[in-house]
Amino acid sequence: MWTVLIILLVAWAVLSIVGFAFEGLLWLAIIGIVLFLGTVIFGIIRSRSRRRTT
Repeated sequence: MWTVLIILLVAWAVLSIVGFAFEGLLWLAIIGIVLFLGTVIFGIIRSRSRRRTT
């Protein structure tokens, strides 16, 4: 589970960097940031719910 989250976080970070590097792709940076934050929040929620059940 954590491996998939880390791979997604790296992918979203790369998208954000590419989006900021090219002015015309600013929308790509915004999408990358939103997806990065969503993945972090999803990972935090999943880890907290697993602690409660075990």
